[in-house]
Amino acid sequence: MKETLDTIAIEAVDEHRLVVRLSRPASANALNTAMGLELRDLFTGLYVEPGEVRCVVLTGAGEKAFCAGGDLKERNGMTDAAWQRQHAIFEQMTLAVVECPIPIIAAVNGAAYGGGTELALACDFIYAARRARFALTEVTLGIMPGALGPQNLARAAGVRRAKEAVLTGLPFGAEEALAWGVANRVCENDALLDEALATAARIASNAPLATRRAKRTMSIGSDLDLRSAFALDLEAYNRLVPTDDRQEGVRAFNEKRPARFRGR
Repeated sequence: MKETLDTIAIEAVDEHRLVVRLSRPASANALNTAMGLELRDLFTGLYVEPGEVRCVVLTGAGEKAFCAGGDLKERNGMTDAAWQRQHAIFEQMTLAVVECPIPIIAAVNGAAYGGGTELALACDFIYAARRARFALTEVTLGIMPGALGPQNLARAAGVRRAKEAVLTGLPFGAEEALAWGVANRVCENDALLDEALATAARIASNAPLATRRAKRTMSIGSDLDLRSAFALDLEAYNRLVPTDDRQEGVRAFNEKRPARFRGR
């Protein structure tokens, strides 16, 4: 990860929580090549070396937009080869978010269109401001969503809802996102980040090895039959039994005090 970031801002709330802001407010935080690279490198880095980070909140700078999707000004006049090269970076970015072992909460503070909705869906779950709007508009541009949006939306909202959203390109609001299972919570606009950070604090207070393994088994297990998913759960469970954190959790319960988990 380079030292100077041009398109995202990273704030350490404390030793265990990070706020990552998509930070191109003049362009509605649209995804350009530089942002794709910076997000890819950030989440790849957290995969390789999470350090003390236990939860990430991903949001947008400003009040109007989470992310407007791919930057069409940058894409205007791109050759096919340049477009596909850029999209390969976005593919890597998406997989880096999905595969990051650290829990990631999307705090959608405004419009999330195209790749913005896809980026939010790639996170573990979504808190949406009341003013948030979602849309997968790619078919109106002659393409289709290409960053796991159709698959993640279908898994969250069901295939029929996903088909309607993708094939029409029409936007839907925060309350619809909540009703469809796309968002976990609708927050008042000014309370969004505080609520996301409160949940991040709760996650960060739990045993990090346990939360990371639980995230992984749920992410992979959703594509498996029940018995295979159960076997995956049990393998992860048994790897946690000999950890110091498991022993600390039991001690803390019996001593009636908060557990001090250290990730080992």
